[in-house]
Amino acid sequence: MPGEAVTLQLGHYSGCVGAHWWGLQAATLRSAPEPAELRAAALLRFGRGPGGTETPTPRLVALELKGGVGSLGPDGAGTEPPVTWDGAVADYRDRAPAGDCAPRDTGSRRGDAAGDGKGNPGAARPGAAPAGSQDAPSVRLWSDYLNVHLHPKSVYVIRQYLHDGDCGCLEAFGQGESLLQDPACLEELEDRLHFYVEECDYLQGFQVLCDLHNGFSGVGAKVTELLHDEYSQKGILTWGLTPVPSTAGDPQNSFYRLMNMALGIAHLSRHSSLFCPMSLSGSLGIKPEPPVTFPYIKYEASLNYHSSAILAAALDTLTAPYRLWSSQGSMVHFADSLTFSGRKVVAAWAALPFPALPGSSLPDVLSAHQQDVPWKLLSSGREQKVSCCFAQSVVLRGICQEKPTSSCPGQPRSPLHSCESPEQMLQQFLHTQFPGALSTSHVLRQPCDTRPPFPQFFSPLLTRQGFLLDKAQGYSSGGVQSIPVLAALQSSPVLHSLLSGLCRELRAPNVRRWSSFFAAGVEYDDFQEALEELKTLSQCYETGFGASEDEADSD
Repeated sequence: MPGEAVTLQLGHYSGCVGAHWWGLQAATLRSAPEPAELRAAALLRFGRGPGGTETPTPRLVALELKGGVGSLGPDGAGTEPPVTWDGAVADYRDRAPAGDCAPRDTGSRRGDAAGDGKGNPGAARPGAAPAGSQDAPSVRLWSDYLNVHLHPKSVYVIRQYLHDGDCGCLEAFGQGESLLQDPACLEELEDRLHFYVEECDYLQGFQVLCDLHNGFSGVGAKVTELLHDEYSQKGILTWGLTPVPSTAGDPQNSFYRLMNMALGIAHLSRHSSLFCPMSLSGSLGIKPEPPVTFPYIKYEASLNYHSSAILAAALDTLTAPYRLWSSQGSMVHFADSLTFSGRKVVAAWAALPFPALPGSSLPDVLSAHQQDVPWKLLSSGREQKVSCCFAQSVVLRGICQEKPTSSCPGQPRSPLHSCESPEQMLQQFLHTQFPGALSTSHVLRQPCDTRPPFPQFFSPLLTRQGFLLDKAQGYSSGGVQSIPVLAALQSSPVLHSLLSGLCRELRAPNVRRWSSFFAAGVEYDDFQEALEELKTLSQCYETGFGASEDEADSD
């Protein structure tokens, strides 16, 4: 049986991804097939509230800035805490004032973050955009579309910095590092971590969702160092998340973003079992590029509500291997299978939705994509066609697994049709696409649930189950409710160009002129050391072909 994981969300964009991700966990609980494939308790904790009903809550510690928690209240309090016993419980907290949005049977302050004020999660609040709406001007904060209950131990508000404004923001790596050198902040974080860790039967490890583009990269560096020192035998899987930046950003913000990402990747990969950068931005560098596109999704890249939903759907699929009831390995084993030979960084790919016709069998669907896997790299908008990788973990979900009835019994039409199990079919497909790579594969019956608050930004060429149609149709009954997804984590040569490119961009200009960045707490020599670390890391992904294009990276 897979053990439990504790999740940390560090920063506002990580909160946006997390809000959608927890919504997907709640949807999985509602629509899981029998027997269930994913163990909900790997990410969620279950207890009984004062009303006697069983309430799942994320095993989550979220760090947010002042003004970033919105409807969760100024103190960051979550909803009613589940308790670990079935006896009577007295609630001595202040009752919410009349007209507040808190569920009437709890008394928490604005606890029903995405409810209707009556304890109904997912219903729209007055003044909020309808869940799933493309035009969502009031969906500014991740709490606006969070539709699950949070435990009061979950949200910790950092009051030294503001979420939004012209000043007082957490802009630089050094500012984030110094936060966790404050004994009060460190004690608060450790208290919340211990609360969740001590109630686990078997702790697999930690999932860290961390903003990479701002000062939270420094917070993440200290958090992963703390986890590495205190829980050295547990898995630490870190996801560095970056929103699509504004095309009209000023040079200082653009350069701060680049330096934060470089320092973040160097430090986070150093103390994590596995590190994966994820973004729909066309480029992680200074030069703006068009964002990542998907053929059957029309999303607004500037809306965090949209881009974070796509990353959350990918993340929910990528993390399935260590959450399966049938899992034979932990988060540590999962990371070890991808990060050998010093390759601590992996790249994420996803096809959302995976293109398939209604009723198609798995071998037919895979056979239709023998020439090119239809996924997109989630860290670059440039079209990437990669035919080799060192290791990969691939998950396909939501495709009919039955083999078609052959018109000529005993004469399979392809090697895929002769495979006995869905996993063998996917493994055979991957062997053809990536010969020589160490591949692990999983096939899940359950698709990715895309009902509200997941945005409805899908092409009219999709059915309600996310399969392709010959012609567009209107949505009269609920829009696209689920989609099939193909997602992969790869230790891939594309990481050589990504990592070495960061080094090259940061060595070209005179970084000393950004004195305000270094005044925030990072020594210039430490910055240069991090660049050397990135360069060494990038060399782990060289294959011997095309390496000459990065010669400018050398002295």
